[in-house]
Amino acid sequence: MHTNTHKNGAKRIRSITYLSILVNVGLCILKLVVGIVGNSLALVADGIHSLSDLATDGAVLVGLYFGSKKPDQSHPYGHGRLETFSALSVSAVLILIGGGMIYYATMAIARDEVTVPHFAMGIAAIVSIGAKEWLYRATRKIAVESHSPALYANAWHHRSDALSSVAVLVGYVSLQLSFTHGDQVAAIAVGLMIVWVGATIISGALRELSESAIDADTIERIKEIINSDSSIRQWHQLRTRTVGREVFLDLHILVDPELDISAAHEISQRLEDTLEAEIARPINIVVHIEPDIPELRK
Repeated sequence: MHTNTHKNGAKRIRSITYLSILVNVGLCILKLVVGIVGNSLALVADGIHSLSDLATDGAVLVGLYFGSKKPDQSHPYGHGRLETFSALSVSAVLILIGGGMIYYATMAIARDEVTVPHFAMGIAAIVSIGAKEWLYRATRKIAVESHSPALYANAWHHRSDALSSVAVLVGYVSLQLSFTHGDQVAAIAVGLMIVWVGATIISGALRELSESAIDADTIERIKEIINSDSSIRQWHQLRTRTVGREVFLDLHILVDPELDISAAHEISQRLEDTLEAEIARPINIVVHIEPDIPELRK
């Protein structure tokens, strides 16, 4: 069952990323054309930001392709870590973009640069904000449901693009109101936010690479499922970790020592089936069966 869940998640990730590529190409062309015609460095920079989204879309697809490969002799636990490394690469791009926005905005203030407002700047910024915010919400929804760290990072890249367009719009409005550095100040604020998001995603990826347990809510749900089976007299040594989108779980269960091997196996298989059905993400389970005798109780 977890194989089907994994495949369905991969299909949804691939579909939203292909849509992202189409949107990013369209927005990149729009921003660059309007920015060049309207002599807006802010909008040209925003267009280049949209172009960078294509690189992160590619990183997600590459990570998904390799991360979805079946386990083999060299990688018996699968290739899910490659999706985590993909998330790290997208996060690094976010931090570079945020840092670049802060640097160039600060330099523009130092040089006392002023942009002449052009009506098309505002229209292009509004279109970009709407498109990228919608794409952020759609991508984030699928990322959460499929538990994809790379797609989640890419969703925030979409939002960073929307926020950079907000900076362009704020700059346009501030120029109309004769506040000459409104664009740069907004860009610095957005840049700081983008850097923070990138650092947060990197922190989550590093926790996974350090073999940290899955989230507390999922662990509590797993415990509830185990405790609901009256054939399991006691259990211990529950351990969890994540590899990409998948959960790896192992535990020891104590059962009636008078049961034959087939009956004991049936209990462990029933537990595995229930966990796979109840846990929303792909899950790999190893159950160690022990007889319920005093020296094995914890």
